[in-house]
Amino acid sequence: MASDACAQIPPVSSNYALKGTYQTLAGLKTYVIGPKSPSKAIIDIYDVFGLAPQKLQGADRLSASLNALIIVPDFLEGVYAQDCWLPPDTDEKKEALAKFREEQAVIPRNVEKPIGVRKAADAKWPSVGDHWGVFGLCWGGKVGMLACGKGNGGLGRVFKVSGTAHPGALEAEDAEALTTPHICLASPGEPADVVEQYKEILAKPGKTGVVETYETMFHGWMGARANLEDENNKREYEKGYKQVAEFYAKYL
Repeated sequence: MASDACAQIPPVSSNYALKGTYQTLAGLKTYVIGPKSPSKAIIDIYDVFGLAPQKLQGADRLSASLNALIIVPDFLEGVYAQDCWLPPDTDEKKEALAKFREEQAVIPRNVEKPIGVRKAADAKWPSVGDHWGVFGLCWGGKVGMLACGKGNGGLGRVFKVSGTAHPGALEAEDAEALTTPHICLASPGEPADVVEQYKEILAKPGKTGVVETYETMFHGWMGARANLEDENNKREYEKGYKQVAEFYAKYL
């Protein structure tokens, strides 16, 4: 759970019919969508609610927009945040969330996983070359950003572009450390002062980035909490994934 807003609203459901398939990559169940011989690829990291259909629909949209390989590895290995924990208004719920944060979802344990998946994917899709990006929601955005900071370089390791929507655990030092062009789509559910710091940092010489706040949205509008039966949410969800795709098309 990478943001306080994550602990307030349970995810919604969706009846989306998936376009991709599940494969095993680096020992992880992985959702895969894209051409057989892709020229570019993105590791797409979910929020703490896991392989939700809204997230996978977003992966399908990115793949279709970019004609790219999108892979969504199950980094949490089936152990996700539960909607019955939210909001954490009892000691039992607070303990369950704390245990999840400290064990399965602890950030340092997960930062190396995109790097391992990236290396395994090179052997399976050599046509991608070094045209790899990473994108994540909330917790996944934090993991992806850290993978694109110090140490992001070298054959079979480098990521060319990064991004996040409704980011979690925002820290200005992460933006300072970024070595990639970066897009950050925020909501009013994140700390506005830190979002503003991101905007200032990514506008500095040597940095490239887009930071935008979707003022009518909520933390989770592009992930497991997306209510695609709500016209406003659906419209902003589509706009968000379109904006991400345009950014990656430019830099990937």
